Amino acid sequence: MKYIVQLFIIFMITFLGEILHEFILLPIPASIYGLLLMLICLKTKVVKLEHIKDVGAFLLDMMPVMFMPAAVGLITIWKDVSHTVIPMIIITLLTTVFVMAATGKMTDYILKKDGGEDI
Repeated sequence: MKYIVQLFIIFMITFLGEILHEFILLPIPASIYGLLLMLICLKTKVVKLEHIKDVGAFLLDMMPVMFMPAAVGLITIWKDVSHTVIPMIIITLLTTVFVMAATGKMTDYILKKDGGEDI
């Protein structure tokens, strides 16, 4: 029952993100609205981390499984994309390093600003 409640909380915040996406006419994906709502709820303690921690950890563990259809799709179109593999690998590596650096800098900034306080 605990997991159902935790999943319900996550789904409700995701659904609210979908509703915001319909009413706010900006080119921002609904998932971003949901993530921002979750961040606001966690920071304001409307939703405590314990309320969603177990299901969140489960969903993170299941994330690699969600990439399987994309990998299978890539295998099926391999002949069409094989000539662009090297540029794609270089772009992927460079953007990954950039995103990791930007995320680390932002995390450092937030931790310094909040005094190292957990969510």
